[in-house]
Amino acid sequence: MSKKFTAVITKEEKWYVAHCVELGVVSQGKTIEEAQTNLKEAVELYLESFGTEDLPESTGEVVFYPMEIAVSG
Repeated sequence: MSKKFTAVITKEEKWYVAHCVELGVVSQGKTIEEAQTNLKEAVELYLESFGTEDLPESTGEVVFYPMEIAVSG
């Protein structure tokens, strides 16, 4: 059995940070490929620890948009 999850990778200074949206699992790597590999391993460890019952699954729909917020200061 396999499940689909949504992963988002962002560049943070010298690291790529990978985040599994549905589970809140985060990992990093010096390359995108390393971040992907590390996130997959982290998600597998998460599922090993917490089980696979009632897991949320990706809906396949991801929306990114620019957002502007007024801040004081």
